Amino acid sequence: MLVGVPKEIKNREYRVGLSPASARELIENGHDVIVQNNAGFEIGFTNDMYEAVGAKIIDTAAEVFAKAEMIVKVKEPQAVECEMLREGQILYTYLHLAPDPAQTQGLIKSGAIAIAYETVTDQFGGLPLLAPMSEVAGRMSIQAGAHALEMSQGGRGMLLGGVPGVAPAKVTVIGGGVVGTNAARMAVGMGADVTILDRSIRRMQQLDDIFKGQVKTVFSTNDAVEEHVLASDLVVGAVLIPGAAAPKLVNREQIGKMMRGSVLVDVAIDQGGCFATSKATTHENPTYIVDEVVHYCVANMPGGVARTSTLALNNATLRHALAIANKGWKKALADDKHLLEGLNVIEGKITYEAVARDQNLNYVPALEAIGA
Repeated sequence: MLVGVPKEIKNREYRVGLSPASARELIENGHDVIVQNNAGFEIGFTNDMYEAVGAKIIDTAAEVFAKAEMIVKVKEPQAVECEMLREGQILYTYLHLAPDPAQTQGLIKSGAIAIAYETVTDQFGGLPLLAPMSEVAGRMSIQAGAHALEMSQGGRGMLLGGVPGVAPAKVTVIGGGVVGTNAARMAVGMGADVTILDRSIRRMQQLDDIFKGQVKTVFSTNDAVEEHVLASDLVVGAVLIPGAAAPKLVNREQIGKMMRGSVLVDVAIDQGGCFATSKATTHENPTYIVDEVVHYCVANMPGGVARTSTLALNNATLRHALAIANKGWKKALADDKHLLEGLNVIEGKITYEAVARDQNLNYVPALEAIGA
């Protein structure tokens, strides 16, 4: 199979779909890899490194899309990239379709086979291709939030860990999954006063064991969310409904009652965000202020540490890329029910139920769509 790796074009997005090491694995399995000129240059993956493992450097994204049978990316295709996709071509990347009808329509129109990293599952019920970026984003949420609390950023002027004689900042993490756990780990390490809200008793028991009393766990009700959000210096939104739009857990009235200079970090922004006032931002302009509350809503947070993120992502995505290339997309999906969960769009059909539901589109079960 001819596998193509275009350079990412989203604002300050320097991750790359395949590292040179991953490209080598595909090539040694008998496949051809083409990489757009300088696709990984900013994070230290030079053209020479790709050529050394047998990949071919291509000048433009248009050439990569025109030639490749499978496109391996990181971020969802932008409008210009959707236009370059063609019928029967495989797209393997993050999609986050639920809050993005324009992208969904672009993929439907293209006729491509779109496999989303974020909905591939595993035997443990997890999301293994989303998890590494959730780990990165969770950890970044605290350093971003700590920076946003500084006076120069519009924050309250709070040092997250305080100092002897001065109380640390109060941090509330809404959601105790991968993002929330990693956010709490970083916040605890910086000395903050940390509370995690979650709706799973079992998960709160696990978190209590993990943190051994260093964080407080609270069952998430509307009352609990309001109480802790209003009392916090930093709130991290870490909720996830796989493949679906994020629920709005903090409303505009509550945000208006928060302390002046407090900070919201919405890690769920890729799925539409979990705060009523959230809107996607970029690494170039990461924050804005509503009702004197600082909002950090960067939609590609892990892109800020692109080398670490690329390596962590490739560790998770390479296995399925090899399966698709070795077997062909149809057999790879039929053979692996967990990879099949990643199929969101196929030849104009929506095959992920949450996306179809959120956008009022017709849903075709993935097995039916591939004819298995």
